[in-house]
Amino acid sequence: MEIAFFFLVIPFLIWLTPFILVAKSDNVEGNEKLAWLLAMFFISWFAWIFYMLLAPLKSR
Repeated sequence: MEIAFFFLVIPFLIWLTPFILVAKSDNVEGNEKLAWLLAMFFISWFAWIFYMLLAPLKSR
């Protein structure tokens, strides 16, 4: 029983990681952040890779 739980929780946490990273990021705000989260939900990790490459465009 515990092994089945382990094999369900670990992949879910790996899948959830990019969502958490984007949600906590200060690189984008508001509707743009929502758009990235929706893109990641529908397109998955490819959108997260694009986010990491394209979103931090504003200078600090």
